[in-house]
Parts: sequence; structure tokens; C-alpha cells
Amino acid sequence: MTPRFYKQNRLRQLQAFCFAARTGSISAAAAQMLLSQPAATLLVQGLEKELGKHLFERRGPRIRLTKAGKILLDLALPLLEGFDSLAATFNERCNNRLTGNLVVAAGESATLYLLPETVKQFTEKYPPVQLQLINVPDKQALELLRTGAADIAIGPITEIPEDIYYLPITSYEPVLITPAGHPLSLLEHISLEDICFYPLILPPSTMSFRQHIDRVFQEKNLRFRLLMEAGSWEVIKKYVETGLGISIIASICLTGKENFTTTPLKAHFTRDAFGILLRDGKYLSPAARCFIELIDSNASVK
Repeated sequence: MTPRFYKQNRLRQLQAFCFAARTGSISAAAAQMLLSQPAATLLVQGLEKELGKHLFERRGPRIRLTKAGKILLDLALPLLEGFDSLAATFNERCNNRLTGNLVVAAGESATLYLLPETVKQFTEKYPPVQLQLINVPDKQALELLRTGAADIAIGPITEIPEDIYYLPITSYEPVLITPAGHPLSLLEHISLEDICFYPLILPPSTMSFRQHIDRVFQEKNLRFRLLMEAGSWEVIKKYVETGLGISIIASICLTGKENFTTTPLKAHFTRDAFGILLRDGKYLSPAARCFIELIDSNASVK
């Protein structure tokens, strides 16, 4: 029989292990637990001794999970996350009232054009829930999800990693936007060669949407004229309205109130999707489940 002390200590051991696994650092895990680094190290080493397996490969200040460590992380994370949300779940079932915290990470396009109605409905329907919306680039949103800093991520994704569960919610297509009266707006069929004659205002090359555009032109051995890069869809739309240049943007970014001409580019670009990203195996709090149901419902209406 396992001594009572170790049973009581197991929770702290698992916490230290999971924090270290998600941050790649024992010292970072210690800081999150308000412990000294030696104390956090002893917790992890005690867990390794009891399980009879090495959980980390240690390479200088950084650590990496072993095969046994990955198995334990898959088992332990849902347990710890369920434990952390125990009070919120208990209160919800006792009082039939949603409480707790919910952190959602999303890129600019999702934050501006996809989420506002869902956030409005959620905060009105569940005021006791502390909702935090983090607007970051899509890749950073995925990392926040992986480390546990975010409960949900929203955005496009081209390749789904093994540790991520993806639920598509709406699709979009690239469209050409041109100032009112622009020569391209008069053409019935627009080719990629036609677009290359005019200066383009595009998002930076670090964005997945821009990489999609670059890839399509490269496959046709075409080089477009880049006038400027802007990190905001609203900035890009504003500069096109002023007549500075043309652009290719995601149809989800259109509100119908813009003062420019839009032309579909279905012949040249495939549709992409926005979706809900979840860490595979992660325990979903009642608040997270309700948020997902709302955004899915709103996306179905569009």
C-alpha cells in the first residue's frame, strides 16, 4: 500500500511535472508553483522514482519529455485541469449557474469579424464568468493553447498537429478588393496576370493568409508588385479605399459597409476554414463548452 504522505504529495508532484512539461523548464514550473527550483526538482524526481521511469531528457537548462513522459502528460493533464475547475463545475451544478474563468486566444480576423456577436451573447448570458479574450497571431494562439494559458483558440489552420483537436466553424475565400472605378473592377474575369499589373497592399509574410497568396503566385511563376505591408485588415481596407493600391483579403473580413469593389477569386484560390482549436484530451470546463456551442450556433446562421 502506498504511504499516505505520498498520496497527499502526488497532486503536487503531478503539478510540477505538468508545469515543467508545458514550459520546458523546471525553474519556470517552480515559479508558477511559487516554489524554489530545488523543491520543484525534488517533486519531479520523486514522481520518477515512484513510477520507475525517466520522464524528462535533460539537455542543459531545457528539458524534453521522454516517451513515458508524454504518456503521463496525456493522463495527468485532464485530471489536473478537472481538479482546477472543480469549484466552478460544482457551483454550476448546485446552482445551475455558470461561473469560473475562460481564456480565448484568437487572431485579428477572428477577433474583429467572427467573435463579437458570440462574446456579446456569452457575457450577457453568463455574467459571472470572467471571460478574457487574447488577440494574438494565429501561431501564438496555438502556443497559448498548448501551454494551458488559453482554454480555446480560434483561427485558420492548414495542418492539424497530432496534439490538437480541430472543429471547423465557418469557411471563407480570398477576394480581390479594388478602389471604386478601378480598371480591374470592370473586367468580367480577372487573371493573376491582371493583378500583377497593379501595386498590392498585403499582410506581412508571417501571416498564413499571406503565405497562401505567395504560394498561389509562385506556382504560376508570377511576381506581384508589393506596394506595402500592413498588419491590420482594417488598415489594408482603408488604404484601398483611398486609392493607394489593391489587395487580396479574406471574405470573412468584409462587413458590406466598405467603399470599394470586391471580386471573388474562386478560379485561383481554394476556400479555407476558421475553426475552434482545442488541446486533444484537455478537460473542457462548462464555460468553455457553452462558448463553443454559441460560436458554432452563430457561425451556422451565417
